[in-house]
Amino acid sequence: MIEALNLKKSFKVGQKQVDALCSVTQQVDEGEFFVLLGPSGSGKTTLLRCVAGLETPDEGEIIISGRTVFSRKKGIFVSPEDRQIGMVFQSYAIWPHMSVFQNVALPLTYGRQKIARSLVRDRVLEALRLVQLGEMADRPSPLLSGGQQQRVALARALAVNPRLVLMDEPLSNLDARLREEMRGQIRDLAKRLSMTVLYVTHDQVEAMVLADRIGVMSKGSIVSIGSPEELYEGPASKGVAEFFGSINWLEAEAAEGGVIKTSLGNLYVKQVIHPGQSGMIGTRPEDLEVAASSSNRDNEFEGKLVSRTFLGDQIVYAIKVSGVTLQCKTMNKERLEGHVTIRIPKDRIKFFPS
Repeated sequence: MIEALNLKKSFKVGQKQVDALCSVTQQVDEGEFFVLLGPSGSGKTTLLRCVAGLETPDEGEIIISGRTVFSRKKGIFVSPEDRQIGMVFQSYAIWPHMSVFQNVALPLTYGRQKIARSLVRDRVLEALRLVQLGEMADRPSPLLSGGQQQRVALARALAVNPRLVLMDEPLSNLDARLREEMRGQIRDLAKRLSMTVLYVTHDQVEAMVLADRIGVMSKGSIVSIGSPEELYEGPASKGVAEFFGSINWLEAEAAEGGVIKTSLGNLYVKQVIHPGQSGMIGTRPEDLEVAASSSNRDNEFEGKLVSRTFLGDQIVYAIKVSGVTLQCKTMNKERLEGHVTIRIPKDRIKFFPS
């Protein structure tokens, strides 16, 4: 569906040149929900805007559904309105002199995506229902909250039933509860309509909920690609691991017999590591086991409970072991106090060489 080939894009910031995209090559399959994930300045929005035709790459090619829409070598540039895509960006682009209904109906009544007028009302009302604005069709746009305006923008993109939708942080202005609901609705709708979605976010939870695959971006490059499970359970680098939630880090050096030396003591690991290698080991807080007493198994250490935070569905403990404070998440509601035992299962330890 989307092929980006060797895309490069630079911007001048004062006297300095900033490389926003560094030879990015990526494919998004038809019907796939692909999420670009990364911090601000990583290049994810620039890549999305290049696909949309709102930015012109310095080099490379972009192909959508087998049609070349940009090629520097061939001198091809197809305008955004001719790329047959739906777009939802952070800016609302809501016309203040129009009602909610009229804003959503705009692409259906004018331009290249217009449909028969007899079909417009049903299509608009269905799109508004999907974003929970069905009862606000006649409301003037200036009377909407920021979150409601963003949902109007989303409804407008969905109303044209596009095969490809580009979304740049479309849920950033919604409250937490509605944002969670909308994630599921967007994904369900995309799958029901067999839409291809290229979605930009800096929120790793949002990315994992929505994505078939995630491309993690850093400094203008896609540094890792995989399903949410692959990237969370088996990150390719320390940076990717940190981006997908909390993690406990320990300096480590590999010894003989599948043993790693750390400040906690010796740890047995499942991962094959060559003796003499040094680096860092990472463990997710939810992978640590905490109990009031020892069970005499490998990778157990005694520690002192520093803090306990109740989060409803889980409890987060901070436990100091040999001068190192480790975070542990558990759903066990047993109240622990004082000295406790933690265990780090060897198959949940990930070693990253220096």
